[in-house]
Amino acid sequence: MSDKKTLTVKLVRSPIGCRASHRATVVGLGLRKLNSQRTLEDTPAVRGMINKVAYLVQVL
Repeated sequence: MSDKKTLTVKLVRSPIGCRASHRATVVGLGLRKLNSQRTLEDTPAVRGMINKVAYLVQVL
């Protein structure tokens, strides 16, 4: 059984024209193309990455 909490993250804006560190964070979250989704473990590190690029992603 999986008792670990997860978050589903979707890329809703293009990282083109953003800071390089923000583009790297999007790649680090495993998001490639627009509207791509990933289900990630809910950890403080992942939360911090989502907060950094909150204007590019949506948490479902």
